[in-house]
Amino acid sequence: MEPQQSPDAFGDDYSDITLRPLEPSDAEDYLEFRSDDNVTKFCSWEPFTSVEAAAKYIAEDAAAHPWYRGICVKGKAVGSVTVKPFRGCDSCRAEIGYALASKYWGKGIATKAVKMAAASVFVEWAHLERLEAVVDVENRGSQRVLEKAGFKREAVLRKYYLLKGNPTDAVMFSLISTDPEVTFFM
Repeated sequence: MEPQQSPDAFGDDYSDITLRPLEPSDAEDYLEFRSDDNVTKFCSWEPFTSVEAAAKYIAEDAAAHPWYRGICVKGKAVGSVTVKPFRGCDSCRAEIGYALASKYWGKGIATKAVKMAAASVFVEWAHLERLEAVVDVENRGSQRVLEKAGFKREAVLRKYYLLKGNPTDAVMFSLISTDPEVTFFM
């Protein structure tokens, strides 16, 4: 009989990374990374303070989002990735965002999740030509994730968005439907 692993004991094997819609039963895991100060530091949203708030968000907001997936390692939600399309005359563009519990940083999980999400949305949304990501200039780790996922750094956008009420500079990255990285991960 093989020894039992605790739910958090993934060892060094991060090959079992999947993306899936979140469910209310993921609320406790979701709360773990959505209340992590290291994660929320560069995010516009405020941390959750209860499992109930996390469950409500999953049931109402995440479920209604056009493309919202949990980043899972061996079935456990350790992060999330979203893709939001632009509307109207910019319907050929969408923006990707992601968050990952800090204890999983530096293991290639976010990079793999971003690659998987990009490959999926370019197939699911045939009209999509450009996938953008906007990252705080101080968030070097997230910039590396995008570069490793094949996104190209385009520009620094001065005072581009509000972060915790303060105007913040951001770096714009993009991946185009014809970039070789798009089909590499399919």
